[in-house]
Amino acid sequence: MRLFFPWGWWLLCVASSSARGDGGGKARSCAEVRQFYAAKGFSLSGVPQAEISGEHLRICPQGYTCCTSEMEENFSKKSQSEFEDMMTEASRSAQVTLTSQYKNFDGYFQDLLNKSEKTLYDTFPSIYGELYSQNIKLFKDLYSELRRYYRGSNINLEEALNEFWTRLLERLFKLMNPQYHITDEYLDCLGKHSEQHKPFGEVPRDLKLKATRAFIAVRSYVQGLSVGSEVVKKVSQVSLSQECTRALMKLVYCPYCRGMSSVKPCNNYCHNVMKGCLANQADLDTEWRNLIDSMLLVADRFDGPSNVDTVIGTIHMRIAEAISNMQENKDTITAKVFQGCGNPKISTKASSGEDKKRRGKAVTDDKSSGLGLEKLVSDAKGKLRDLQDYWVALPSTLCNEKITSSSTNEDKCWNGMTKGRYLPEVMGDGLANQINNPEVEVDITKPDMTIRQQIMQLKIMTNRLRNAYNGNDVDFQDASDDISGSGSGEGCPDEVCGKRLSKNPSTRQPEIHAIPNQSGRGVKGASCKHLPSSFLIFLSLAVIATQYLWR
Repeated sequence: MRLFFPWGWWLLCVASSSARGDGGGKARSCAEVRQFYAAKGFSLSGVPQAEISGEHLRICPQGYTCCTSEMEENFSKKSQSEFEDMMTEASRSAQVTLTSQYKNFDGYFQDLLNKSEKTLYDTFPSIYGELYSQNIKLFKDLYSELRRYYRGSNINLEEALNEFWTRLLERLFKLMNPQYHITDEYLDCLGKHSEQHKPFGEVPRDLKLKATRAFIAVRSYVQGLSVGSEVVKKVSQVSLSQECTRALMKLVYCPYCRGMSSVKPCNNYCHNVMKGCLANQADLDTEWRNLIDSMLLVADRFDGPSNVDTVIGTIHMRIAEAISNMQENKDTITAKVFQGCGNPKISTKASSGEDKKRRGKAVTDDKSSGLGLEKLVSDAKGKLRDLQDYWVALPSTLCNEKITSSSTNEDKCWNGMTKGRYLPEVMGDGLANQINNPEVEVDITKPDMTIRQQIMQLKIMTNRLRNAYNGNDVDFQDASDDISGSGSGEGCPDEVCGKRLSKNPSTRQPEIHAIPNQSGRGVKGASCKHLPSSFLIFLSLAVIATQYLWR
């Protein structure tokens, strides 16, 4: 028993005063417990017919009981497996939400790209003839690079687009001037002057700016959904501590051992057990909220000047526009190139003449998809907001839906010792706040490493999203840069991220955990410095509790 926790004396008083409860002089029947025990799948062999002395019990109060040591052990294992099932079920709901959103957005974005590519293949042959048929691989490679980038490949999107326009310019210039022998050296010169001559007009620069912003936003957003789902999955698999297992057993099954099968646990009692068992999980709260808020910001980028529907869904149209610009200004562009690079030699091969296909206009799709994206974004924002307090709300969710009852009488509930009011206060959220948890002994100096790793994953993903909000590309393979900037909020303006991240008053600052001293008990040992004041409080509360019990 920990001296620094005054409720220990209250528990001792309750235990001694209620050792026999309201059983009177005659041992009570264990019929209800036997029926319940059998329903849980256990053998009734050795299960007492009536109450026995409980000195053998290790977890439940040692008054008269219907439980043997074997029953207590079986109930303890059952409470652990049932709690793990509850955690899996609770996490499954969050995972389903995030996974379904991932599939919706991923399918939508890929469909946009697929439709654009298909339209190009369907319309360009009749519009551009040889230019398309001789360079079909060039167009396929462009869409392939866009897909690879979207999927998270470590490629530079701007360089990929620049490479496409350079190759297209070379092919188109050759087709427009078939009477000349164009060497590789001449094409190098052509490429160096392309920024100056702007053969495709402003299309390459405009598309590069808008496409990179759009693709950065969509790829970081779907990755955020994926990372969120994976974090929930991994955290739900974290094993319980032995102290938590004991506390769960005492919470759920000890009332049956005491012959109080109809008495539900007190609500605050349940909350203290859950807050102790889920202390590490609650420390995810700050970074989890940051992730959700950053995703909401990036979702806002799907509309506006860099509208994802418009940019990704009309890539084929922008290419057609660029080609038309060059065809319309063929003579002017050719003259400028000859002036800068010199006149190429006349080709000795017979010329088939300039491509006879005339410039046309690519077929456009209907614009109904924009409404589809708007509905997707609106839907996603609502679901993401619902998940914001997932980790700190978990204790209440499990208690209210699985363990206690909304109709529980707080004066006639199971308080861990007997039927009566639960007096200790409810602990705060997170590991550091469990130092005085009366139900679960938590070592606040030893945070769970799996959960710390998931907190880091959330920080990294949040940093990527904040960079994406500003249109800044992040190398998804280099985690060191992500970590270094994850806490600074540099990825989006303070006036935007600051307001959004501070909107919810329950957002907590990251916990600072105590470091144990060389004795190994630094935190608990520190409380001895305040022993006189703690001792006075201890005595006063003991007197109050005794008066309450004899009232």
